[in-house]
Amino acid sequence: MAELEARAAAPEFWNDQTKARETIDQTNALRAVVEPFLNLARQADDLGVLIEMAEGEQDATQRAQFLQEVAAELERAEKSFRQFELQALLGGKLDRNNAYVSLNAGAGGTEACDWASMLLRMYVRYAESHGFRVDFMEYTAGEEAGVKSCTLLISGPFAFGYFKAERGVHRLVRISPFDSNKRRHTSFAALDIVAEVDDNIEIEVLDKDLRVDTYRAGGAGGQKVNKTDSAVRLTHIPSGVVVACQAERSQHANRNKAMKLLKAKLYEIEMDKKRKEQEKHYSEKGDIAWGHQIRSYVLQPYQMVKDLRTDVETSQTQAVLDGDLDAFIEAYLKMRRGQED
Repeated sequence: MAELEARAAAPEFWNDQTKARETIDQTNALRAVVEPFLNLARQADDLGVLIEMAEGEQDATQRAQFLQEVAAELERAEKSFRQFELQALLGGKLDRNNAYVSLNAGAGGTEACDWASMLLRMYVRYAESHGFRVDFMEYTAGEEAGVKSCTLLISGPFAFGYFKAERGVHRLVRISPFDSNKRRHTSFAALDIVAEVDDNIEIEVLDKDLRVDTYRAGGAGGQKVNKTDSAVRLTHIPSGVVVACQAERSQHANRNKAMKLLKAKLYEIEMDKKRKEQEKHYSEKGDIAWGHQIRSYVLQPYQMVKDLRTDVETSQTQAVLDGDLDAFIEAYLKMRRGQED
């Protein structure tokens, strides 16, 4: 890391911006591993000092105050250790990379689109609370409410490693606010996650295999989406993969971003083929496959969120919908590590 930081301090560092960005990304990835460990070591040292001070204090009131500080510092250290332990589970080839998150409402019209918008809010809150940057690449609003589909780029160390735990179909059971008879409805929305791949991974996309459409970004997408006629949709004819980007005002910039997303999806398809071969060795099959229901969110007649892969559940439904997903993601990563060992 010291070598990379020295390289970044050189006067000619930004002469080649592509290499400069690669160096910064490598530095940030290493820092994401080293700094949590150093932080834990500092917290352990601080705890030792506080304990010594508490043991040597003769005044009962002062001793009690020191012990309160010890308890508070111990709680912070345990939280840091849990995060460090969770990060240690992220050893996949692409786990350090940024992540493309695609959300699609299932059948059910307005009800499903509203559920997709609730999930969108949940994941944006989770990402921001963990220090990830969120950029909207494409947003298609529902006809009456909510979101029909959208694609986000989640940027930050280990973004893909964390978000890969959320790939699959999410089911909501509630009294529909769109039903005048107040009946209970079940809605579905699907989340797809692919890792952003760098230029070192060669994915060949031939011009003859590509259909390019441009269109005007419309709808009630508001959130960081420009309403211009520069939006680009790319269709990879051999695979049928379709991607779009409307985040930039420049058609050229949107095409570049869409192409990067397309390559990431094509790379993920190849990785999926290999994973399907590996799945025969696992007791649980198919939890990687698109379309597999992974979690139920029940708001009526009782309050419960349950992960169907790990059996982790909680009655704190509002906290989960506000982005508190750590318990689910941690359980999934530990399950996967256990299957791989």
